[in-house]
Amino acid sequence: MSSVALVVLGSSRRDRDGAYRISPACRRVVAHAARVAERHEPGLVVFSGWAPDGGVSEAEQMRAIWPSSSGELVLEETASSTVENAARTLPLVRDRGIDQVTVVCTPLHLYRARWFFGRLYGAEGIQTSFEVPRILPTPSSFMWELGALTVRARQLRAAKEELKVRRDSRE
Repeated sequence: MSSVALVVLGSSRRDRDGAYRISPACRRVVAHAARVAERHEPGLVVFSGWAPDGGVSEAEQMRAIWPSSSGELVLEETASSTVENAARTLPLVRDRGIDQVTVVCTPLHLYRARWFFGRLYGAEGIQTSFEVPRILPTPSSFMWELGALTVRARQLRAAKEELKVRRDSRE
């Protein structure tokens, strides 16, 4: 298996029928991730994202439109935030001996993704890089990112504690 992995971050929105579906921006992230996979041939591709309404997760919806057959495809279906994307994909990557990860997300999401993945993955010696497709941000996504900055330190502490509990329970 290649020691390189892709981690693809999901996002969804409620459609007119009330169901949550991955957003058009998320579909572009998946398409971009597939192009990255063609270039780097990862041994592992992890799709990360929850189901806000208990329906089909963002991870499963991304997997359903994944055009490539390269590498092991894994779903992480519980993360509801960027810090949870990082904390909950980390064991999946680490347990497979992966030492290089490329995170694929939207451009606005990049700042938080880089902040969380760099700290959590970096502490485990896993090198991270980032890929983003060209996507124009919406006003609401910009406001979401601004609001998210106010809680990032608290979220990081909680994620570190979650990882410690998981590690302690395995020993």
